[in-house]
Amino acid sequence: MAKQVFLSTHRSYREAITPQPGEVAFQVVVEQTDLFVTAELDLSGPMLDLVRSLRGELKNFMVLTPGFRESLRPVPAPDTAPLVAREMARAAELVNVGPMAAVAGTFAQLVADHFRGLSPNIIVENGGDIYMHSTRERVVALLGDPAGGARLGLRLKKSDFPLSLCASSATIGPSLSLGQGELVVVRSKSGAFADAAATALANLIDTGDDLDLVLASARKMAPLGLDGVFAQAGGKLGVWGKMELVALDG
Repeated sequence: MAKQVFLSTHRSYREAITPQPGEVAFQVVVEQTDLFVTAELDLSGPMLDLVRSLRGELKNFMVLTPGFRESLRPVPAPDTAPLVAREMARAAELVNVGPMAAVAGTFAQLVADHFRGLSPNIIVENGGDIYMHSTRERVVALLGDPAGGARLGLRLKKSDFPLSLCASSATIGPSLSLGQGELVVVRSKSGAFADAAATALANLIDTGDDLDLVLASARKMAPLGLDGVFAQAGGKLGVWGKMELVALDG
């Protein structure tokens, strides 16, 4: 039986996110960029301005750089390119994917880093790709089956931050995956790299039997900045690196 594919634009998983005491949650949307943010204060106004600026820089660069948006292979960005494009291009080159494979993770980090001075606790989630600064322990849910809900989470200690967790899936959401995996989540200090690496690893999955290949490839990426990976396909799970899993209530 074919695996159910979830393409709804309604991000129902956000409804289960609970801000800690002294934190607020808000949404910032500009065209395709849809951020869900947890921070110590409502930064939606200035964050909206920043996202508009970043998107404008990237769109202008893509107009002048044929193939940057469409390519499934690395496309270089010169030193004169805006930071968002350079980060995307650098990460894509490391794992041999197209630059757009790194766009969500890059945006999440640039936004989180920009506002960290105003909110030492800030979590920016961009379509399942997250960048976090935190002064307290956190648990992040791993959603491999939207119909069944999240049953596993990843525990993160205060000493772990800042970090990124980026996901790729062939069955959840509209993003392009060349594989058949239900979920691949990569942990890294770099949002751009985590996003690109998640795509590259998810592309390797045709069946659950491919998880050993995914974990072996993840280990090879460790010197590039990959700190951990979680993969789910065909009823099987694979985990490697700094990934402390916990069971979620309910």
